[in-house]
Amino acid sequence: MKLLITGICGFVGSELTRGLIRSGQNPKEIIGIDNLSRRGAWLNREELNSLGVTVLHGDIRNAADLESLENIDCVIDAAANASVMAGVDGKSTSRQLVENNLFGTVNLLELCKRQGASFILLSTSRVYSIDPLATLKVEVRDKAYTPSGDTALTGLSPKGITEEFSTAAPVSLYGATKLSSEQLAMEYGKAFDFPVWINRCSVMAGAGQFARADQGIFSFWLHSWKENRPLTYIGFDGQGHQVRDCLHPRDLITLLLEQMQTPNDDRPAIINLSGGLDAAMSLAQLSDWCQQRWGRRPVAVDSAPRPFDLPWVVLDHSLAAQTWGWQPESTLEQVLSEIADFAETHNHWIEQSA
Repeated sequence: MKLLITGICGFVGSELTRGLIRSGQNPKEIIGIDNLSRRGAWLNREELNSLGVTVLHGDIRNAADLESLENIDCVIDAAANASVMAGVDGKSTSRQLVENNLFGTVNLLELCKRQGASFILLSTSRVYSIDPLATLKVEVRDKAYTPSGDTALTGLSPKGITEEFSTAAPVSLYGATKLSSEQLAMEYGKAFDFPVWINRCSVMAGAGQFARADQGIFSFWLHSWKENRPLTYIGFDGQGHQVRDCLHPRDLITLLLEQMQTPNDDRPAIINLSGGLDAAMSLAQLSDWCQQRWGRRPVAVDSAPRPFDLPWVVLDHSLAAQTWGWQPESTLEQVLSEIADFAETHNHWIEQSA
């Protein structure tokens, strides 16, 4: 099997590549493409080259950059502008966001169409509707928001947000590009008869992740605390009670290996992959964890609301467990400890990577 991984020099793409190689079941050949626009990407490129992976400097927004690729059996799309503020924060335009996250997907789907390759899209929890999540009734327990006991929403289970939750607008421009990519992938797969699998992932986290808030709040918070850089609780009650769950990319490996070998069957094409409730934590709890490791430090407060922010986002991965036998393997403590260990040996990681 010849596998193409997009965004291969990013945190997720590079971790998946390393994991596939370590698995011993890795495809016969792995090639990757990356536009190397992110600081730190060059570090991953050098390591991947040393592992025998061909890394192409190209951009999936440019169809011509994909024309030379031949005999591709599977595409894992891990390339994206992953910021929920993208297109509205002045750091990138709305057109750039759409070109990155949607038009790039179209070019990859055309590649799969031509070569009969399967397509695996790494999507996001941000495809779920903002309005019902923003107005979710929550209460504070142990410095963290949790849904109130009388909350009743379609698609909200005791374990979190399921695939049945609304995806109606608004979901943010970022969420809309990923949701549109999902639908186009499904349509292409049906129209041109190639397998399509869509994995909606919770917040990715792990050692070596680029230390930017939009790349992953867990890594950003730990590195900022260790490097004594400014941190702020933003929005809501200004106490850092908002909650997310985290997932290490290596926990996707066994599932991806199975999806790569699976033709279209009766299993659901769209599933949540997450750390779930066991890997969920508020910013305030994360600060306590950092304090125990490195000592106390101040965190500023800005209670002004921020667009698209949500009090509680935890994905329920029960469907993946039922249909693929998938469960996350890395504990929250393990992931945080690995990031912290990395931070202690990379004292200027934010400057290098962000």
